[in-house]
Amino acid sequence: MHRPPIRARLAASTDRLYGTVGGASTSFHCCDTTFRIGADGVRATSACERAKEAALRLERELNAFDESSHIAELNRTGSVTNGHVARIVRRGLAYYDRTGGVFDIRHGAVEHEVKAYIRGEDSTAPDPTFEPSSVTVDGDTVRTDGPLDCNGLAKGYIVDRSREALSGVGRRGFVDGGGDIARPTGPVGIESPDDSGTLLRVLSTEWNVATSGGYRRNRDGIEHIYNPNEKRTRSRNDLVTVVARRDCMEADALATTLAALRPDEAIRLAEGWEGAEALVIRQGVFHETEGFDGHVR
Repeated sequence: MHRPPIRARLAASTDRLYGTVGGASTSFHCCDTTFRIGADGVRATSACERAKEAALRLERELNAFDESSHIAELNRTGSVTNGHVARIVRRGLAYYDRTGGVFDIRHGAVEHEVKAYIRGEDSTAPDPTFEPSSVTVDGDTVRTDGPLDCNGLAKGYIVDRSREALSGVGRRGFVDGGGDIARPTGPVGIESPDDSGTLLRVLSTEWNVATSGGYRRNRDGIEHIYNPNEKRTRSRNDLVTVVARRDCMEADALATTLAALRPDEAIRLAEGWEGAEALVIRQGVFHETEGFDGHVR
């Protein structure tokens, strides 16, 4: 008699256990997108509420376009003492080194110019100079002589912290921040960038997932993705999906970086990035790292 592998049988048993205890879900607006939170198991409803509160609280602290936030205070005054901001900036500086300067949080002025134009707040197309700010981190204190762009990390960070608030004994769950997902508990569909609703791939992974591309946020060819090395404010690719073992913040940062690179450069960088796999789509052509298929259903 054929028996399924022990891992599969244990997973099915666990699924039934969580389902018996009960589940909950919620959705809300956060970080300029829709967040979805789902949980199964013990006290799922209260866990979802805690996770939602954590996400909204951190958004208030980290939204650069909210003048009362710590990020806005840093950009306005040049200094702020906040543990969340310090952790994000440290990670951003590390990614600057790992990406050869393609991911660079020191260009907050470019971010503000580009997003103001895309949102229709400025009628003049931006012509940024790409002059980086200087930044130092000492403990929880961050100092800079110009605005920083932490948005390429902030949403992933918020998703991760919200997921931490959701976890607990006898409970499992996920947080999806507009396609950036911390520890998915079920299949994840990668939708076509043409808004047709077509699923290009269906992922089955326990790693964190993030997507990027300029197709959703652009105006007259100006996009929110930029490459400081090329002084270019436009994505090189139609869609990038990254799965990362470490956390959603890493997946988010790498997806943003790969979107700014030519497909061959993007795949080369991703292949050398331990604990990450990537799919890059440009003009209908799929490029993927050797191990990406291992996360596809």
